Amino acid sequence: MKTKALILIMALLGFLATSCQKTSPIEESTAEAADDATFSETIFDDVFATVEIATATAESMLKSSTVTDSCPVVTVTFPGQALWPRNVVVDYGEGCTGLNDVVRSGKIYITVTGPRREEGSMRTVTFDNYYCNDVKIEGTKVVENMGPNNAGNVVFSTVLTGGKVTLPDNKVIEREFDREREYVAGYNTLTPWDDECMITGVAAGVNLNGLTYTHQITNALHWKAACRFIVSGTVGFEVEGLAPFVLDYGDGECDAVATLIRGDETREITLGFRHRKIIPGK
Repeated sequence: MKTKALILIMALLGFLATSCQKTSPIEESTAEAADDATFSETIFDDVFATVEIATATAESMLKSSTVTDSCPVVTVTFPGQALWPRNVVVDYGEGCTGLNDVVRSGKIYITVTGPRREEGSMRTVTFDNYYCNDVKIEGTKVVENMGPNNAGNVVFSTVLTGGKVTLPDNKVIEREFDREREYVAGYNTLTPWDDECMITGVAAGVNLNGLTYTHQITNALHWKAACRFIVSGTVGFEVEGLAPFVLDYGDGECDAVATLIRGDETREITLGFRHRKIIPGK
C-alpha cells in the first residue's frame, strides 16, 4: 500500500510540476525583454524604409546632386567616372519630424554598388550621430540583392553588425541579425509604399538589463511599407535567466499590438517608435 501511495504522490507531483510549467505567468522581466526586442526591431526596420526611399532617389540621378527642398536633405555623389557605385547621404540636420511622426536627426550614409533590382547589387549603411526619437542608432547594415527564389520572388539579404541602440540615460541594447527579406508585393512598381516582405532569420545581442538573447523567427514576419509595424509572424525568444517564450505579431492587421506567449499564458504588449522607458521631454 505504501508503494502504491508513493507512486500516486509522485505522479501527482509530476502533474503539478507540468501544470505549473505550462501556466508559468509572463512576468515583467519577460515583457521588458520583449519591449527591447520589438523597439530595436522597429528602429532598424525604419532605417530599411529610409534606405529604400533614398536608393530610389539615387537611381533617378545621372550626376552628383542634392535634393534640398525638404528634410532630410539627400545628396548623391559619384566617386568615379562610371555610373556606379554611388554614395548617398541622408542628412536630417538638427532634427525634423517625418515618416510615422518620428523625429530623426544626424546622417545616414549609404554606398550603393548598382541598381536596386540588379542581382548582386549591395547597399552598405552606416550612421553619423543619427538619432530616432532621442535614441542613438549605430552599426553597419549590408543589404544585398540575392535574386529570385524558387517562387520567383526577389530576396534581399540584410545583415546588421555592431548594432547599438542607446537610450537618453545611456543604457544600451546591442543587436546583430542575419535576415532574408522576400518581396511578395510591390517590388516592380514605381512607389515604395506598396512593398511587402516576408522576413526570416535570426538575431542576437544584449538587452537593456545586460542579458544576452537570441531570437529565431519561427513563422515569417510580414512587413508592409504602408504599416508602422510588423503585421504578423512569430519569433521564438531565448533570454538569459528567463523561460523561453514566443512573440506573436498578430493576424495581419496594421496595428500596434503584439502578444507574448508562454505555455497557456499570454500577455499583450504595445509596439512603438519610442521605448516605454523614455519619458518625452526628458
